[in-house]
Amino acid sequence: MSELKIFSADEAQILRRHENPDQIATELHQAGVLFERWQANQVLSEDAEQDEVISAYQESIDKLMHDYSFQSVDVIALRPDHPEREALRQKFINEHTHSEFEVRFFVGGKGLFYIHQGDKVYGVMCEQGDLISVPSNTRHWFDMGEAPSFKCIRLFTNPEGWVAQYTGDDIASRFPEFGQF
Repeated sequence: MSELKIFSADEAQILRRHENPDQIATELHQAGVLFERWQANQVLSEDAEQDEVISAYQESIDKLMHDYSFQSVDVIALRPDHPEREALRQKFINEHTHSEFEVRFFVGGKGLFYIHQGDKVYGVMCEQGDLISVPSNTRHWFDMGEAPSFKCIRLFTNPEGWVAQYTGDDIASRFPEFGQF
């Protein structure tokens, strides 16, 4: 189930919590973050390859590509037995920003996004059907857990793909990890 917890940034105390997708979308919209629920045009197998996944969501992807001038689309999938899972987790789990929107649509599995906006931190447990778009230059981090299990469509405006600028702040260490969320 999708879930949003809004924390105080300084004490990591929960201020509000929502499980209703419409309430999640409203709260995140106020922080400048897009959150939507999408439906596939076809049933996908767990081992669906990139072309099949993109085809299932082509209409929605085309709309986003047009609205935001995205340059490329790909699919990332990680399973608990991925040999580089720990290195990839460490890459994403530290607070960083991007010079472009970070758009992820969860085709399967789960992942935890944290968005740091002023005196609040928004923790969003995303699951299959969730689309999240973190605005450019927004402090955030992503925790896929120790045994990641997710498949996401990623959209990029930067032809180089995922490029992070780390903030050097250890704020992520003060918030619940994926397994404790």
